[in-house]
Amino acid sequence: MKDLQSSLKKKGEYVTQIIHFKDGVKRTFEGVSTGEIKQGQMTKLELIDGRTVLINDINVLCIEVFSEK
Repeated sequence: MKDLQSSLKKKGEYVTQIIHFKDGVKRTFEGVSTGEIKQGQMTKLELIDGRTVLINDINVLCIEVFSEK
């Protein structure tokens, strides 16, 4: 798969993401590896502890990103 050179990599190797969904629910994911994000209809996030999170993009309003430096 081609590396899309996401600007997220500028935030560091690991970030915290707060994902805001259409229904008003927010979820926080810490330790998201910026080098392992795979985008598509289902975005795949890999976390520092080995967990994988799949997010259905159609349900997302916005994503807040914070560096973990």
